[in-house]
Amino acid sequence: MLNISGIHEGYVLDHIQAGMSLRIYHDLKLDEMDCTVAIIRNAKSNKMGKKDIIKVECPVDSLDLDILGFIDHRITVNVIKDDAIYEKKILSLPKEVHHVIKCKNPRCITSIEQELEQIFVLTDAEKKVYRCKYCETRYKG
Repeated sequence: MLNISGIHEGYVLDHIQAGMSLRIYHDLKLDEMDCTVAIIRNAKSNKMGKKDIIKVECPVDSLDLDILGFIDHRITVNVIKDDAIYEKKILSLPKEVHHVIKCKNPRCITSIEQELEQIFVLTDAEKKVYRCKYCETRYKG
């Protein structure tokens, strides 16, 4: 049996669609942080069949959870403080996403100015449609 120890302070991201944990790992920039991360892939789940789980031991204000809302707002986020669940966060689609979507318009300023921030704005929550802040190119998630 696999045994992953508890965490003192950080997050447990649960009910991640099976196979999505590595994308989330990179999108949250966990590879650039000096923190302990445990990724459990294809865990058995009564609700989902299979799921992924990510445990992150880090200061609770160090992750941008808006990215998770963009990827899948059904992910369960448990905030851990002093070895116990401190809070459960409800995710929603963020109004803006930064550096998650790249504009596909070759004439967009972000294609020319590489250091310019990639910003997409939510324009239709029901259809999960975002538009590039600079050129209005549409992205449907």
